[in-house]
Amino acid sequence: MAAARFFLFGVRDVWFVVALPVILSALGWKYTQSGGFLALWIIGYGIIQIYAPKLFKRRIPDGRNTLVWLIILVLVPAGLSISLLLGVDPEKAVIVGLGVFGVVFAVYSDADKVALNVGFYYMSNAGGRLLGTVLSGWIYQSAGFTGCLWWSACLLSVAAVCSIRLPTLEQWRLSALT
Repeated sequence: MAAARFFLFGVRDVWFVVALPVILSALGWKYTQSGGFLALWIIGYGIIQIYAPKLFKRRIPDGRNTLVWLIILVLVPAGLSISLLLGVDPEKAVIVGLGVFGVVFAVYSDADKVALNVGFYYMSNAGGRLLGTVLSGWIYQSAGFTGCLWWSACLLSVAAVCSIRLPTLEQWRLSALT
């Protein structure tokens, strides 16, 4: 689980930390507009995390539903990248894509609260964030914003592969009994 979370925590930062503010600037946004938008996004993300358990009545995450959420998440940056390559208005695509990503990521990460009880949680968080931040600048310089989105989708795919062998809910229960 720690390996899956390592890649998961890097996913958003690959395109959020460096690439997103730079692309917003390239689209003509002023510094205050970009900063305000990103601040509102983070506030909205937090609100979604607060209400997600009530809205989705999540059960304890297991290997199956973790994999499903990760597959859904892979589609978001990949779809955003494809829409940009197809010529969709970049400003609208980025705003909508970031909104969808924020909702799905917040719902998924709330469902994964069990990871808080697993050793290496904080190492996974910090390591993944460092990976995402470093990759964000390097990938943006070498492959642009869409490259960052594809790397995000790839990191999500690696997290999904790491999650395949996570125990099912029944296996969690059985291990708790022993």
